[in-house]
Amino acid sequence: MNGHESAGRRGEGRIPGSEERTFAALPPAPGKGFAQTWWGRAWLTALEDGAMDAEQVRAGRRLARAGTVGAVTVRPGRVTAVVRSHDRTPHRADVLLDTLSDAQWDRFLGLTVERAGHMAALLDREMPPHLVEDADAAGVHLLPGLGDLEAACDCGAWDHCGHTAAVCYQVARLLDQDPFVLLLLRGRAEGVLLDALQARVAGTAAASASKAPRTEGVDAAEAYAAGDILPALPATPALPPEPGVPPALDTDTPPPAAVEPAALEFLAARTAAAAHLLLAEALREPAGRGAGAEPLSVGQDAVRLAAGAVGFHPGAHGLTAATERLAAGSGRSGEQLASAVRAWRHGGPAALSVLEEEWAVEGDALTRARAALEAAWEDDERPVLRARANWWTVVDEACQLRLGRDGRWWPYREEGGRWTPAGDAADDPATALATARPDGEEVSSRAETPSPPEASSPTDVASAVTP
Repeated sequence: MNGHESAGRRGEGRIPGSEERTFAALPPAPGKGFAQTWWGRAWLTALEDGAMDAEQVRAGRRLARAGTVGAVTVRPGRVTAVVRSHDRTPHRADVLLDTLSDAQWDRFLGLTVERAGHMAALLDREMPPHLVEDADAAGVHLLPGLGDLEAACDCGAWDHCGHTAAVCYQVARLLDQDPFVLLLLRGRAEGVLLDALQARVAGTAAASASKAPRTEGVDAAEAYAAGDILPALPATPALPPEPGVPPALDTDTPPPAAVEPAALEFLAARTAAAAHLLLAEALREPAGRGAGAEPLSVGQDAVRLAAGAVGFHPGAHGLTAATERLAAGSGRSGEQLASAVRAWRHGGPAALSVLEEEWAVEGDALTRARAALEAAWEDDERPVLRARANWWTVVDEACQLRLGRDGRWWPYREEGGRWTPAGDAADDPATALATARPDGEEVSSRAETPSPPEASSPTDVASAVTP
Protein backbone atom coordinates (compact mmCIF):
# COMPACT_ATOMS: atom_id res chain seq x y z
CA MET A 1 0.00 0.00 0.00
CA ASN A 2 1.44 3.39 -0.93
CA GLY A 3 1.21 6.51 1.24
CA HIS A 4 -1.58 8.08 -0.85
CA GLU A 5 -3.83 5.02 -0.52
CA SER A 6 -3.30 4.98 3.24
CA ALA A 7 -4.07 8.71 3.42
CA GLY A 8 -7.56 8.05 2.18
CA ARG A 9 -8.40 5.86 5.17
CA ARG A 10 -6.45 7.22 8.13
CA GLY A 11 -7.13 10.53 9.81
CA GLU A 12 -10.03 11.50 7.52
CA GLY A 13 -13.00 11.06 9.88
CA ARG A 14 -13.73 13.41 12.77
CA ILE A 15 -14.03 11.59 16.09
CA PRO A 16 -16.81 12.96 18.36
CA GLY A 17 -15.39 15.27 21.01
CA SER A 18 -12.05 15.66 19.24
CA GLU A 19 -10.49 18.77 17.77
CA GLU A 20 -7.50 19.83 15.77
CA ARG A 21 -4.67 22.08 16.87
CA THR A 22 -2.41 24.21 14.68
CA PHE A 23 1.06 25.19 15.86
CA ALA A 24 2.95 28.12 14.38
CA ALA A 25 6.14 27.39 12.47
CA LEU A 26 9.10 26.87 14.78
CA PRO A 27 12.37 28.76 14.27
CA PRO A 28 15.46 27.06 12.79
CA ALA A 29 17.38 24.77 15.17
CA PRO A 30 20.99 24.52 13.95
CA GLY A 31 23.23 22.29 16.02
CA LYS A 32 20.53 21.19 18.46
CA GLY A 33 18.91 17.84 19.19
CA PHE A 34 15.25 17.62 18.17
CA ALA A 35 13.98 15.67 21.18
CA GLN A 36 14.90 16.28 24.81
CA THR A 37 12.24 14.04 26.43
CA TRP A 38 12.19 10.26 26.39
CA TRP A 39 8.82 10.20 24.59
CA GLY A 40 10.08 12.65 21.95
CA ARG A 41 13.09 10.40 21.34
CA ALA A 42 10.78 7.37 21.08
CA TRP A 43 8.82 9.19 18.34
CA LEU A 44 12.01 9.83 16.36
CA THR A 45 13.15 6.23 16.86
CA ALA A 46 9.92 5.07 15.18
CA LEU A 47 10.74 7.31 12.19
CA GLU A 48 14.44 6.53 11.93
CA ASP A 49 14.06 2.76 12.37
CA GLY A 50 10.98 2.48 10.17
CA ALA A 51 12.00 4.58 7.13
CA MET A 52 13.29 2.63 4.14
CA ASP A 53 15.80 5.30 3.05
CA ALA A 54 18.10 6.69 5.75
CA GLU A 55 19.29 9.43 3.38
CA GLN A 56 15.74 10.79 3.15
CA VAL A 57 15.60 10.88 6.96
CA ARG A 58 18.84 12.87 7.08
CA ALA A 59 17.47 15.21 4.40
CA GLY A 60 14.37 15.76 6.51
CA ARG A 61 16.50 16.57 9.54
CA ARG A 62 18.37 19.19 7.49
CA LEU A 63 15.10 20.74 6.30
CA ALA A 64 13.71 20.88 9.83
CA ARG A 65 16.90 22.45 11.19
CA ALA A 66 16.76 25.07 8.44
CA GLY A 67 13.25 26.14 9.52
CA THR A 68 11.53 25.15 6.25
CA VAL A 69 8.55 23.47 7.96
CA GLY A 70 5.50 25.73 8.11
CA ALA A 71 2.62 25.66 10.58
CA VAL A 72 1.86 22.13 11.82
CA THR A 73 -1.75 20.96 12.13
CA VAL A 74 -2.45 17.97 14.38
CA ARG A 75 -5.75 16.10 14.41
CA PRO A 76 -6.76 12.49 15.12
CA GLY A 77 -4.73 10.17 12.92
CA ARG A 78 -2.88 12.85 10.93
CA VAL A 79 -0.23 15.57 11.09
CA THR A 80 -0.06 18.03 8.19
CA ALA A 81 2.40 20.77 7.26
CA VAL A 82 3.77 22.54 4.19
CA VAL A 83 7.52 21.96 3.79
CA ARG A 84 9.69 23.91 1.38
CA SER A 85 12.48 22.07 -0.41
CA HIS A 86 15.94 23.57 -0.71
CA ASP A 87 14.79 25.17 -3.99
CA ARG A 88 11.86 26.78 -2.05
CA THR A 89 9.24 24.55 -3.75
CA PRO A 90 6.34 23.98 -1.28
CA HIS A 91 5.07 20.45 -0.65
CA ARG A 92 2.15 19.31 1.48
CA ALA A 93 3.40 16.51 3.73
CA ASP A 94 1.22 14.29 5.94
CA VAL A 95 2.26 11.80 8.63
CA LEU A 96 -0.38 9.23 9.54
CA LEU A 97 -0.86 7.22 12.75
CA ASP A 98 -3.72 4.91 13.73
CA THR A 99 -6.16 6.23 16.35
CA LEU A 100 -7.16 4.18 19.40
CA SER A 101 -10.55 2.48 19.62
CA ASP A 102 -13.18 3.38 22.21
CA ALA A 103 -12.33 0.20 24.12
CA GLN A 104 -8.63 1.11 24.17
CA TRP A 105 -9.42 4.62 25.44
CA ASP A 106 -11.57 3.10 28.19
CA ARG A 107 -8.63 0.95 29.30
CA PHE A 108 -6.31 3.96 29.16
CA LEU A 109 -8.62 6.01 31.41
CA GLY A 110 -8.73 3.19 33.93
CA LEU A 111 -4.94 2.86 33.98
CA THR A 112 -4.46 6.61 34.40
CA VAL A 113 -6.63 6.89 37.52
CA GLU A 114 -5.41 3.57 38.92
CA ARG A 115 -1.88 4.64 39.85
CA ALA A 116 -1.12 7.74 41.92
CA GLY A 117 0.73 10.46 40.09
CA HIS A 118 -0.24 9.63 36.50
CA MET A 119 -2.81 12.40 36.16
CA ALA A 120 -0.62 14.89 37.99
CA ALA A 121 2.26 14.11 35.60
CA LEU A 122 0.05 14.62 32.54
CA LEU A 123 -1.14 17.96 33.89
CA ASP A 124 2.53 18.93 34.29
CA ARG A 125 3.04 18.09 30.61
CA GLU A 126 4.98 14.91 31.41
CA MET A 127 4.45 11.41 30.00
CA PRO A 128 4.93 8.95 32.91
CA PRO A 129 6.98 5.92 31.77
CA HIS A 130 4.97 3.56 34.00
CA LEU A 131 1.73 4.71 32.38
CA VAL A 132 3.08 3.95 28.90
CA GLU A 133 4.38 0.55 30.07
CA ASP A 134 1.07 -0.35 31.74
CA ALA A 135 -0.83 0.78 28.65
CA ASP A 136 1.39 -1.33 26.37
CA ALA A 137 0.76 -4.36 28.57
CA ALA A 138 -2.99 -3.71 28.22
CA GLY A 139 -2.78 -3.49 24.42
CA VAL A 140 -2.98 0.32 24.30
CA HIS A 141 0.08 1.50 22.35
CA LEU A 142 0.45 5.26 22.82
CA LEU A 143 3.89 5.71 21.24
CA PRO A 144 4.41 4.63 17.64
CA GLY A 145 6.49 1.57 16.90
CA LEU A 146 8.41 0.31 13.89
CA GLY A 147 6.41 1.06 10.72
CA ASP A 148 3.55 2.83 12.53
CA LEU A 149 4.33 6.29 11.08
CA GLU A 150 3.06 6.28 7.50
CA ALA A 151 3.72 9.07 5.02
CA ALA A 152 1.83 10.85 2.26
CA CYS A 153 3.44 13.69 0.28
CA ASP A 154 2.53 15.45 -2.96
CA CYS A 155 6.12 14.98 -4.16
CA GLY A 156 5.08 11.44 -5.12
CA ALA A 157 7.36 9.46 -2.78
CA TRP A 158 5.91 6.08 -1.76
CA ASP A 159 7.73 5.99 1.59
CA HIS A 160 9.06 8.70 3.89
CA CYS A 161 10.67 11.50 1.91
CA GLY A 162 12.63 14.48 3.20
CA HIS A 163 9.40 16.46 3.56
CA THR A 164 7.53 13.95 5.76
CA ALA A 165 10.70 13.25 7.77
CA ALA A 166 11.04 17.01 8.40
CA VAL A 167 7.47 17.07 9.73
CA CYS A 168 8.30 14.19 12.09
CA TYR A 169 11.34 16.05 13.45
CA GLN A 170 9.19 19.14 14.01
CA VAL A 171 6.53 17.08 15.79
CA ALA A 172 9.24 15.75 18.14
CA ARG A 173 9.86 19.34 19.28
CA LEU A 174 6.12 19.82 19.86
CA LEU A 175 5.91 16.57 21.84
CA ASP A 176 8.71 17.79 24.12
CA GLN A 177 6.52 20.75 25.06
CA ASP A 178 3.19 18.93 25.35
CA PRO A 179 2.55 15.14 25.30
CA PHE A 180 -1.17 15.87 24.76
CA VAL A 181 -0.16 16.37 21.11
CA LEU A 182 0.44 12.61 20.94
CA LEU A 183 -2.88 11.85 22.65
CA LEU A 184 -4.70 14.12 20.17
CA LEU A 185 -2.98 12.32 17.30
CA ARG A 186 -4.20 9.04 18.82
CA GLY A 187 -7.76 10.41 18.83
CA ARG A 188 -8.63 12.40 21.96
CA ALA A 189 -8.26 16.12 22.71
CA GLU A 190 -6.93 17.37 26.04
CA GLY A 191 -10.22 18.79 27.32
CA VAL A 192 -12.16 15.64 26.46
CA LEU A 193 -9.57 13.46 28.20
CA LEU A 194 -9.45 15.54 31.38
CA ASP A 195 -13.25 15.60 31.66
CA ALA A 196 -13.37 11.82 31.23
CA LEU A 197 -10.63 11.31 33.83
CA GLN A 198 -12.41 13.52 36.37
CA ALA A 199 -15.64 11.62 35.82
CA ARG A 200 -13.78 8.32 36.27
CA VAL A 201 -12.27 9.51 39.57
CA ALA A 202 -15.67 10.69 40.84
CA GLY A 203 -17.26 7.38 39.87
CA THR A 204 -14.56 5.41 41.67
CA ALA A 205 -15.05 7.45 44.84
CA ALA A 206 -18.83 6.99 44.74
CA ALA A 207 -18.53 3.23 44.23
CA SER A 208 -16.14 2.99 47.16
CA ALA A 209 -18.61 4.76 49.45
CA SER A 210 -21.11 1.92 49.14
CA LYS A 211 -18.49 -0.79 49.73
CA ALA A 212 -16.43 0.66 52.56
CA PRO A 213 -16.65 -1.71 55.58
CA ARG A 214 -17.26 -0.32 59.06
CA THR A 215 -15.31 -1.78 61.98
CA GLU A 216 -15.47 -1.22 65.72
CA GLY A 217 -12.34 0.18 67.39
CA VAL A 218 -10.85 -0.20 70.88
CA ASP A 219 -10.58 2.62 73.42
CA ALA A 220 -6.95 3.83 73.50
CA ALA A 221 -6.75 4.07 77.34
CA GLU A 222 -8.12 0.53 77.69
CA ALA A 223 -5.64 -0.86 75.18
CA TYR A 224 -2.70 0.86 76.91
CA ALA A 225 -3.78 -0.42 80.38
CA ALA A 226 -3.95 -4.00 79.10
CA GLY A 227 -0.22 -3.84 78.28
CA ASP A 228 1.43 -7.12 77.36
CA ILE A 229 -1.53 -9.28 78.40
CA LEU A 230 -3.24 -8.52 75.10
CA PRO A 231 -3.30 -11.37 72.58
CA ALA A 232 -0.99 -11.37 69.57
CA LEU A 233 -1.75 -9.00 66.74
CA PRO A 234 -4.14 -10.42 64.15
CA ALA A 235 -2.96 -11.40 60.70
CA THR A 236 -2.36 -8.62 58.17
CA PRO A 237 -5.74 -7.63 56.72
CA ALA A 238 -6.47 -8.03 53.05
CA LEU A 239 -6.08 -5.03 50.77
CA PRO A 240 -9.40 -3.13 50.43
CA PRO A 241 -10.74 -3.51 46.89
CA GLU A 242 -11.06 0.27 46.46
CA PRO A 243 -9.53 3.43 48.00
CA GLY A 244 -11.37 5.01 50.92
CA VAL A 245 -13.91 7.77 50.38
CA PRO A 246 -13.07 11.25 51.76
CA PRO A 247 -15.83 13.12 53.68
CA ALA A 248 -18.25 15.13 51.59
CA LEU A 249 -17.84 18.89 51.55
CA ASP A 250 -21.41 19.61 50.52
CA THR A 251 -22.69 21.56 53.55
CA ASP A 252 -24.96 24.52 54.20
CA THR A 253 -21.99 26.66 55.24
CA PRO A 254 -20.61 28.64 52.29
CA PRO A 255 -16.88 28.11 51.69
CA PRO A 256 -14.34 30.95 52.01
CA ALA A 257 -13.78 32.98 48.87
CA ALA A 258 -10.40 31.37 48.09
CA VAL A 259 -11.58 27.75 48.59
CA GLU A 260 -13.03 25.59 45.82
CA PRO A 261 -14.87 22.58 47.34
CA ALA A 262 -14.82 20.63 44.06
CA ALA A 263 -11.05 21.02 43.80
CA LEU A 264 -10.59 19.93 47.43
CA GLU A 265 -12.77 16.86 46.89
CA PHE A 266 -10.74 15.97 43.82
CA LEU A 267 -7.43 16.30 45.68
CA ALA A 268 -8.79 14.31 48.62
CA ALA A 269 -9.89 11.50 46.29
CA ARG A 270 -6.44 11.41 44.67
CA THR A 271 -4.81 11.32 48.13
CA ALA A 272 -6.97 8.35 49.08
CA ALA A 273 -5.96 6.60 45.85
CA ALA A 274 -2.27 7.29 46.61
CA ALA A 275 -2.68 5.86 50.12
CA HIS A 276 -4.34 2.75 48.68
CA LEU A 277 -1.42 2.29 46.28
CA LEU A 278 1.16 2.68 49.06
CA LEU A 279 -0.68 0.10 51.16
CA ALA A 280 -0.78 -2.31 48.22
CA GLU A 281 2.96 -1.94 47.71
CA ALA A 282 3.64 -2.41 51.43
CA LEU A 283 1.56 -5.61 51.59
CA ARG A 284 3.26 -7.25 48.65
CA GLU A 285 6.84 -6.01 49.27
CA PRO A 286 8.11 -8.87 51.52
CA ALA A 287 7.33 -11.57 48.96
CA GLY A 288 8.67 -9.73 45.93
CA ARG A 289 11.56 -7.72 47.37
CA GLY A 290 14.45 -7.54 44.95
CA ALA A 291 12.70 -9.59 42.28
CA GLY A 292 13.89 -8.84 38.76
CA ALA A 293 16.62 -6.39 39.79
CA GLU A 294 20.35 -6.82 40.22
CA PRO A 295 21.44 -6.34 43.85
CA LEU A 296 23.21 -3.06 44.47
CA SER A 297 26.80 -2.94 45.68
CA VAL A 298 27.65 -1.10 48.88
CA GLY A 299 28.93 1.87 46.85
CA GLN A 300 25.80 1.99 44.69
CA ASP A 301 23.49 1.72 47.67
CA ALA A 302 25.29 4.58 49.42
CA VAL A 303 24.65 6.80 46.40
CA ARG A 304 21.00 5.68 46.26
CA LEU A 305 20.51 6.63 49.91
CA ALA A 306 22.24 9.98 49.45
CA ALA A 307 20.11 10.72 46.37
CA GLY A 308 16.99 10.28 48.47
CA ALA A 309 18.24 12.34 51.41
CA VAL A 310 16.08 15.39 52.06
CA GLY A 311 17.98 18.60 51.51
CA PHE A 312 21.02 17.01 49.85
CA HIS A 313 21.66 18.81 46.57
CA PRO A 314 24.68 18.08 44.37
CA GLY A 315 26.81 21.20 44.26
CA ALA A 316 25.71 22.50 47.65
CA HIS A 317 28.42 23.25 50.22
CA GLY A 318 28.75 20.91 53.15
CA LEU A 319 27.28 17.52 53.99
CA THR A 320 24.97 16.41 56.73
CA ALA A 321 26.22 13.88 59.25
CA ALA A 322 24.35 11.13 57.38
CA THR A 323 25.73 12.01 53.95
CA GLU A 324 29.24 12.35 55.41
CA ARG A 325 28.96 8.77 56.63
CA LEU A 326 27.69 7.65 53.22
CA ALA A 327 30.62 9.37 51.49
CA ALA A 328 33.19 7.86 53.87
CA GLY A 329 31.58 4.41 53.82
CA SER A 330 31.62 4.27 50.01
CA GLY A 331 35.19 5.56 49.69
CA ARG A 332 34.21 8.88 48.14
CA SER A 333 34.93 12.48 48.98
CA GLY A 334 32.07 14.94 49.41
CA GLU A 335 32.52 16.23 45.84
CA GLN A 336 32.64 12.69 44.45
CA LEU A 337 29.44 11.77 46.29
CA ALA A 338 27.73 14.91 44.96
CA SER A 339 28.69 13.97 41.37
CA ALA A 340 27.56 10.40 41.97
CA VAL A 341 24.18 11.59 43.27
CA ARG A 342 23.74 13.81 40.23
CA ALA A 343 24.47 10.86 37.95
CA TRP A 344 22.11 8.59 39.92
CA ARG A 345 19.25 11.05 39.57
CA HIS A 346 19.75 11.03 35.80
CA GLY A 347 19.81 7.27 35.33
CA GLY A 348 20.41 5.12 38.41
CA PRO A 349 23.12 2.41 38.35
CA ALA A 350 23.73 2.77 34.59
CA ALA A 351 24.47 6.50 34.88
CA LEU A 352 26.68 5.92 37.95
CA SER A 353 28.70 3.32 36.02
CA VAL A 354 29.28 5.81 33.19
CA LEU A 355 30.52 8.39 35.71
CA GLU A 356 32.95 6.13 37.55
CA GLU A 357 34.13 3.54 34.99
CA GLU A 358 36.20 3.88 31.83
CA TRP A 359 36.19 1.07 29.29
CA ALA A 360 37.81 0.49 25.92
CA VAL A 361 35.43 0.81 22.96
CA GLU A 362 36.40 -1.91 20.50
CA GLY A 363 35.00 -4.14 17.75
CA ASP A 364 31.30 -3.80 16.96
CA ALA A 365 30.80 -1.21 19.70
CA LEU A 366 33.41 1.05 18.09
CA THR A 367 31.86 0.58 14.64
CA ARG A 368 28.43 1.54 15.94
CA ALA A 369 29.84 4.54 17.82
CA ARG A 370 31.62 5.82 14.71
CA ALA A 371 28.45 5.44 12.64
CA ALA A 372 26.37 7.32 15.21
CA LEU A 373 28.85 10.19 15.39
CA GLU A 374 29.10 10.36 11.61
CA ALA A 375 25.31 10.53 11.14
CA ALA A 376 24.56 12.91 14.02
CA TRP A 377 25.71 16.14 12.34
CA GLU A 378 26.13 17.63 8.92
CA ASP A 379 29.71 18.29 7.83
CA ASP A 380 29.51 22.02 8.55
CA GLU A 381 28.03 21.44 12.05
CA ARG A 382 30.10 18.51 13.34
CA PRO A 383 32.17 19.33 16.44
CA VAL A 384 35.83 18.33 16.74
CA LEU A 385 36.11 15.46 19.21
CA ARG A 386 39.12 14.09 21.09
CA ALA A 387 38.59 10.47 22.15
CA ARG A 388 39.85 8.56 25.18
CA ALA A 389 38.36 5.17 26.05
CA ASN A 390 34.57 5.72 26.04
CA TRP A 391 34.90 9.50 26.43
CA TRP A 392 34.61 11.95 23.50
CA THR A 393 35.56 15.48 24.56
CA VAL A 394 34.68 18.50 22.41
CA VAL A 395 37.84 20.45 21.60
CA ASP A 396 37.84 24.02 22.99
CA GLU A 397 34.53 23.44 24.80
CA ALA A 398 33.73 22.32 28.33
CA CYS A 399 31.48 19.54 26.98
CA GLN A 400 31.90 15.80 26.70
CA LEU A 401 30.03 12.72 25.49
CA ARG A 402 30.37 9.40 27.29
CA LEU A 403 29.30 6.14 25.72
CA GLY A 404 27.53 3.66 27.99
CA ARG A 405 27.86 -0.08 27.54
CA ASP A 406 24.25 -0.13 26.32
CA GLY A 407 25.13 2.15 23.38
CA ARG A 408 23.51 5.31 24.76
CA TRP A 409 25.31 8.67 24.94
CA TRP A 410 25.55 10.59 28.21
CA PRO A 411 26.15 14.39 28.28
CA TYR A 412 28.87 15.77 30.57
CA ARG A 413 29.94 19.31 31.37
CA GLU A 414 33.12 20.59 33.00
CA GLU A 415 32.36 22.47 36.22
CA GLY A 416 35.04 23.60 38.63
CA GLY A 417 37.68 21.49 36.93
CA ARG A 418 35.62 18.28 37.17
CA TRP A 419 33.47 16.46 34.61
CA THR A 420 29.91 16.28 35.93
CA PRO A 421 26.73 14.68 34.50
CA ALA A 422 24.62 17.20 32.59
CA GLY A 423 21.46 15.29 31.68
CA ASP A 424 19.77 12.04 30.71
CA ALA A 425 21.14 9.59 28.16
CA ALA A 426 20.18 9.80 24.49
CA ASP A 427 20.46 7.42 21.54
CA ASP A 428 21.58 10.34 19.35
CA PRO A 429 24.94 11.96 20.24
CA ALA A 430 23.77 15.33 18.87
CA THR A 431 20.86 15.33 21.31
CA ALA A 432 23.15 14.45 24.21
CA LEU A 433 25.67 17.14 23.27
CA ALA A 434 22.91 19.77 23.00
CA THR A 435 21.98 18.90 26.58
CA ALA A 436 25.60 19.30 27.71
CA ARG A 437 25.83 22.82 26.35
CA PRO A 438 24.57 25.13 29.12
CA ASP A 439 22.88 27.68 26.85
CA GLY A 440 22.21 25.58 23.73
CA GLU A 441 24.80 27.31 21.54
CA GLU A 442 25.41 25.99 18.07
CA VAL A 443 28.04 23.38 17.31
CA SER A 444 31.32 24.86 16.19
CA SER A 445 32.22 23.79 12.67
CA ARG A 446 35.42 22.06 11.67
CA ALA A 447 36.26 25.01 9.47
CA GLU A 448 36.42 27.30 12.50
CA THR A 449 38.13 25.01 15.06
CA PRO A 450 41.62 23.56 14.59
CA SER A 451 41.88 19.79 14.58
CA PRO A 452 43.17 18.06 17.74
CA PRO A 453 46.46 16.19 17.57
CA GLU A 454 44.68 12.83 17.37
CA ALA A 455 42.72 13.84 14.23
CA SER A 456 45.09 14.95 11.48
CA SER A 457 42.32 15.53 8.93
CA PRO A 458 39.35 17.74 9.87
CA THR A 459 36.98 15.77 7.64
CA ASP A 460 38.03 12.29 8.76
CA VAL A 461 35.48 11.41 11.43
CA ALA A 462 36.86 7.92 11.99
CA SER A 463 40.29 9.20 12.99
CA ALA A 464 38.76 11.82 15.30
CA VAL A 465 36.66 9.33 17.22
CA THR A 466 38.94 6.31 17.48
CA PRO A 467 39.86 5.65 21.13
